[in-house]
Amino acid sequence: MEHHCLREIQGKLAHDPIFMEKMMTKSSSRCPCVAGPVIVGAGPSGLAAAACLKQKGVPSVVLERSNCIASLWQLKTYDRLRLHLPKQFCELPLMGFPAGFPTYPTKQQFIDYLVDYAENFDIKPRFNETVEQAEYDATLGFWRVRSVGAKGEEMEYVCRWLVVATGENAEAVEPEIEGMKEFGGDIRHTSFYKSGEEFRGKKVLVVGCGNSGMEVCLDLYNHNAKPSIVVRETVHVLPREMLGKSTFGLSMWLLKWLPMRLVDRFLLLVSWFMLGDTARFGLDRPQLGPLELKNRSGKTPVLDVGTLAKIKSGDIKVCSAIKHLKRHVVEFVNGKTESFDAIIFATGYKSNVPRWLKENEMFSKKDGFPRRPFPNGWKGECGLYAVGFTKRGLLGTSIDAKRIAEDIEGCWNERQNINDLLVEVERIWFLLNKVSILSLMNGETDADKVSPILRVLQEKKKKKQEN
Repeated sequence: MEHHCLREIQGKLAHDPIFMEKMMTKSSSRCPCVAGPVIVGAGPSGLAAAACLKQKGVPSVVLERSNCIASLWQLKTYDRLRLHLPKQFCELPLMGFPAGFPTYPTKQQFIDYLVDYAENFDIKPRFNETVEQAEYDATLGFWRVRSVGAKGEEMEYVCRWLVVATGENAEAVEPEIEGMKEFGGDIRHTSFYKSGEEFRGKKVLVVGCGNSGMEVCLDLYNHNAKPSIVVRETVHVLPREMLGKSTFGLSMWLLKWLPMRLVDRFLLLVSWFMLGDTARFGLDRPQLGPLELKNRSGKTPVLDVGTLAKIKSGDIKVCSAIKHLKRHVVEFVNGKTESFDAIIFATGYKSNVPRWLKENEMFSKKDGFPRRPFPNGWKGECGLYAVGFTKRGLLGTSIDAKRIAEDIEGCWNERQNINDLLVEVERIWFLLNKVSILSLMNGETDADKVSPILRVLQEKKKKKQEN
């Protein structure tokens, strides 16, 4: 029966002009067909999606451009980093943190958790494979994902579902400032900053006052450097804990009972009592409250871990925006100048999706995020999904990963007839590997001319005859 179905498909394809044209196109790429989704990115988002799919019985292939999982955490974060939120809000689906972990796990503890998570769900990403292009082929009804390995070898994966898990932090954002080439000192992004030890005794200017910028300043001070911080915009600084509870956890609890604006007023009132008027120290607050601002723009409030006390004491100076750089000198927009030995950009990251995903509906070309905001940005058309773009941290990642797995499971279960699936995959294998239809119809069964799927069918048929 299987062989009959295959011959019928092969006969139709032999008279399909589009198919025959593609059969004649030369390609050096290998073209494996993937039964389940291809997931691009092996950070927390990609791992969460793969684990949820695995639980539903759906296999996946995870492609990762780096040589390890969670490469941002392992290779591009500073040593003193901890999770900014309590661990219960940072767990991935289906597996919690070990009981002995502190409320705010360290960088290494979080990495260990992710490694254990991948092992627990038997997730084995294909490392050192950079996705150069992913595009939906309407002729096939499949996604074609082209990757390049570390040595330049090409692969093209063909799949019905594509999960974009490269996340919000795929590429560092480094501003262009006039005179950067003249400065002469060390200029780097926080992705290349590990510890303040190498800046001991030096004057360092940190550009950016988010959580990373504030924490890097404190780390520099603790290593006897002389840090200053550029504050270019308004910023909400909140204590990390209020009334004996985490600020984030308390906010989530209050939002169950009160509207967001009332919760914002409460947070700002308690912050004023605990931290004082931050505007006195050059940290003006935005017009919108911290939760409303986060909800509208994705801008996260700073959860203070001790930096504000050093700003108040004058150990960390607050500066205005940079106008121009000269030889070891920074000129600010307020007209002041000051000498520095190094500049560190704590200016964040951006999505890289527009560079490689050839699609115009789901993702914005401007910022690389789904056009539809959370909670509706996880699903596009033609089997395209996104995880890790919610602007709501790991909590949002977990929500989307579960939704994606449930949605794909429904499609997966509709395709219970394995023979239909095999014929479908066989058809794509023929097309992408340029197999001669006529040679198969003539009975040639050399190993290099017959696809793995056809060999499986032949083996099954042989066993059935023997029984």
